[in-house]
Amino acid sequence: MAFDVVMPQMGESIAEATVLKWHKQVGDVIAKDDTLYEISTDKVDAEIPAPAAGTLLEILVDVNVTVPVGTVVARIGSASEKPAGAPAPAAAATPAPAAAATAPVAVVPVVLEDDNSLEGRLKSKSSPLVREMAKQHGIDLAKVQGSGQAGRVTKEDLEAYLAKGPAPSAPAAASIAPALPAVHDPSAPTMGLTPALSVAPAPAMPAFAAGERVKVEPMSRMRKIIADGMVASRRTSAHVYTVFEIDMTHVAQLRNKHKKAFEAQFGTKLSFMPFIMMAACKALRAYPVANASVDGDNIVYKQDINLGIAVSLDWGLIVPVVKNADMMNLGGLARSMNDLAERARSKQLKPDEISGGTFTITNPGVYGDTFGLPIINQPQVAIQGVGAIVKRPVVITGPDGTDFIAIRQMMFSSLGFDHRIIDGATGDLFMAFVKKELETSTFGLE
Repeated sequence: MAFDVVMPQMGESIAEATVLKWHKQVGDVIAKDDTLYEISTDKVDAEIPAPAAGTLLEILVDVNVTVPVGTVVARIGSASEKPAGAPAPAAAATPAPAAAATAPVAVVPVVLEDDNSLEGRLKSKSSPLVREMAKQHGIDLAKVQGSGQAGRVTKEDLEAYLAKGPAPSAPAAASIAPALPAVHDPSAPTMGLTPALSVAPAPAMPAFAAGERVKVEPMSRMRKIIADGMVASRRTSAHVYTVFEIDMTHVAQLRNKHKKAFEAQFGTKLSFMPFIMMAACKALRAYPVANASVDGDNIVYKQDINLGIAVSLDWGLIVPVVKNADMMNLGGLARSMNDLAERARSKQLKPDEISGGTFTITNPGVYGDTFGLPIINQPQVAIQGVGAIVKRPVVITGPDGTDFIAIRQMMFSSLGFDHRIIDGATGDLFMAFVKKELETSTFGLE
């Protein structure tokens, strides 16, 4: 009897996924847990193993097609079996994009209702990016017509709604509240966006001229998510940066002295990053505003420290999260970080392992960068960039006050922070704390 392979739910908030690649073709013999296909969701890309052994009889969902969770995407059985017809839900889900393209006027309005059915969940949910955009512009998603699966509101739907301008009911509201001036008074305090000051996006300039030799490739789903997230972050947070020079000679000496015993004890290599993570955790405890988020006119102080560590992939960027990092010693941080990074590169991460971060560290120095000025990972309010550690001549003052030149291992590290709630002095004090920890602490090794 044929076994239905269904689109898995990769987390409570995941309502749909896109097939990126089929690793097996119809007629291939498959062992249980062999990688069958790859999917992409709003949160993570993942390789999906075969749920049963047998022969791949049918592939029901093509590459780059998005379907709801629970949709039958393939069938596995014995080679003698004849493929059965696709069930109604899958058949309806697959041609949906084409139907939307040929008849764009057939748009389903989003109605938020208390419905646990698949269609109800899709109507009441949208991507985190869409919800953030709607929140910033004060838009009720129930009033936006959605062209996605079962009326789900997409980013394009929301942008089209914004481009049309305010709803007809807007003038009535204007008669109640005084109109805002055309030019915002900088002295007027505000913690959020001023809807009346929203400016329609300028028309996009052509990316290439007629006759120009170009190669055009569509963005991957991950690249689209990264692009949208970065643009949304720059629009949300008032980015400010501070850069500190840190003497990493002390850490380098600790690492060289203990790395063999460390690897034998914890079963993982000791890099510089766990030292930086531990120093950041202590600084976040000392300056909790860097471990917070902005919610309207409120500051939400996170009681847990969950460090996001940016991992560069061949196909994009992902930020796995080390949960409760401040509760770990150097060995725990090293093992957690190395495990998450390895599974990120093999597409084995779970959605909850890339969510819930409260502070992010990114390491462009691994590629030789002097330092980087990264964009804040929303809804966080700060991100630390780590530059390359290089040997340089530095003026050192001895115990007797004599100055001399020494070769030291130096690193530039930046802090990007949201100036809405973190002042420049606080950002500098945070980095001064990190600097002192890295230059003087023994990190429990001695």
